[in-house]
Amino acid sequence: MSKTLRVSRRTALGALAGLAAMPSVNALATRPSGRPNILWLVSEDNNPFIGAYGDPLAHTPTIDSLARKGLLYRNAFSNAPVCAPSRFGILTGMYPESCSPANQMRAVAHWPDSFQTYPELMRQAGYFCTNSVKTDYNCDVDPAAIWDRQGPEASWRDRSPGQPFLSVHNFMITHESNLFRPTAGRVTPDMVQVPAYLPDTPEIRQDFASYYNLMEKMDAQVGQKLAELEADGLADDTIIFYYSDNGGSLPRSKRYCYDEGLRCALVIHVPPKWRHWMPAAPGSEITSPVSCIDLAPTLLSIAEAPQPSYMPGKPFLGPANAGPQAYAFGMRNRMDERIDFVRTVTDGRWRYIRNYMPHRPWGQHGAFEWLAQGYQSWEREHLAGRLNPAQDRFFQTKPYEELYDLAADPDQVHDLAKDPAQRERLGALSQALDQHMLEIHDNGFLPEGMPGEGYAASRDPALYPLADVMRLGEFAARGDPDAYGEFVKQLQSPVDVLRYWAATGLLILGPKARRAKAALRKVVRNDGSPQVRIVAAEALAGLGEASSGVPALVAVLNGHAPWQVKLQAINALTFIGDDAKPALGAVQALMDHQNVFLRSTSKYLVLQLTGRYTPETPIFDMSRLGQS
Repeated sequence: MSKTLRVSRRTALGALAGLAAMPSVNALATRPSGRPNILWLVSEDNNPFIGAYGDPLAHTPTIDSLARKGLLYRNAFSNAPVCAPSRFGILTGMYPESCSPANQMRAVAHWPDSFQTYPELMRQAGYFCTNSVKTDYNCDVDPAAIWDRQGPEASWRDRSPGQPFLSVHNFMITHESNLFRPTAGRVTPDMVQVPAYLPDTPEIRQDFASYYNLMEKMDAQVGQKLAELEADGLADDTIIFYYSDNGGSLPRSKRYCYDEGLRCALVIHVPPKWRHWMPAAPGSEITSPVSCIDLAPTLLSIAEAPQPSYMPGKPFLGPANAGPQAYAFGMRNRMDERIDFVRTVTDGRWRYIRNYMPHRPWGQHGAFEWLAQGYQSWEREHLAGRLNPAQDRFFQTKPYEELYDLAADPDQVHDLAKDPAQRERLGALSQALDQHMLEIHDNGFLPEGMPGEGYAASRDPALYPLADVMRLGEFAARGDPDAYGEFVKQLQSPVDVLRYWAATGLLILGPKARRAKAALRKVVRNDGSPQVRIVAAEALAGLGEASSGVPALVAVLNGHAPWQVKLQAINALTFIGDDAKPALGAVQALMDHQNVFLRSTSKYLVLQLTGRYTPETPIFDMSRLGQS
């Protein structure tokens, strides 16, 4: 154990001893007159690999002690399995899929001018608000405009005398990028238990061991911040939140809508002055689900400030505590350069997942995530044919629905969606998800760049008739051959997004859509929407007419479409396979594009088409390494 960690642990435990020495709630005769400070300690890319959550390998004494004296939320979830969409939701209190393209990873959504973020609302309530380091809000909000202090030196110490503060501190040490090299520590690869969905390889064991060791380092950093709070004499007056911004970063975690991608840690310490706001006694576990969308309403509750109507979350602490919730919802659309569309709901015990693009495999190659040797080794085992069915499923196409018993099957390898005994449960969760998508006006059916994107535009039924789109999207994703006639009919719709999902339905039907060749050719030649032409072109190629489909995709690459649309075309070419070789020149021309995602997809496709790809081939440009 390093000297740094020894000192950090001693400092942290001293700070926590100070918290423990505070007077009991029985000693407080009256309700406090002031308002509490709020300290948010936020770590990157973490599942609860934490001792307080029952992990026997974890060494997290600071967070464990905080949990013993506070509240541990057993079923806390992010609303997206990656930071930027998740942080949009935290900042705004609005689901990212309500305000496209905030639901896409690395996008710039427009935040409505009449709405306000939580730091703006907290400042109006009289709080001094600071944010240390990370923003990554996936929208056009100016961080400097919404915080009193923003950046590495931002501190509560700059506030006016007596002013309550909200201070956010982000710990980057556990970010996914730190798994790209081994981290030594008390946990070694031989100690790791490999989940059932992963092969037992040295690289995967090393990734898990590194993750535990990074978590220990992060815990020490949390302790240092608590010691700073104690040294300033503020512990008695500060409610402390520790949480992670999304789930973990190990293989099949970040970017994926399984528990590993969405399950977070959440521990809250409340000083005795405000323990009448707690839903349970100190040291308790809260088992009802909460999610990151509830954080902003909870802050406003603590500040006794009104919650805006555009925030759908529910406060789980403070005078406006809404009480236990039934569900937490999650989503994904584009993650980096790969396009998918998944929605999910959990009650903490059961997880229901709906795949709107089942024709795409779970494991689409992502250049950034494949920098981790665990992903490289997983694909090597797949290509060598050494995986069992549970491990190999990642590289296969998906069912429309999945259902998992998280208590009996925490690795989520036994899909119960088709189990007759679970029909009623599946129906209830499916209905809850449908209702949620309608209530929040889910924008996820809109491919990037299509008219209708955005909070306001998506609420125009002429551009985005959501109920009709959901119905057609379900027919498409189910691969329902009885809907063939509806797909062909909707290819004539004046609404772009309906034509898009009609073409997607024919693409998913594959050979069962042979009769639609003439209609698809017409779309490829004449449709005014490039997004619709792209899907129709891929469908034609799948029906043996690559000579018609591939040139249409090349035309998109050579044209003036936005990078998001060109990315859709390259993804289509990737899944066409060797029949895409006539596009090789157009794809090569994008390998130096200024957009990182076009560079990555182009290089990957060129390597595949020329037979030079291997799982360990470096594709992401490390010289431009960013945080994702």
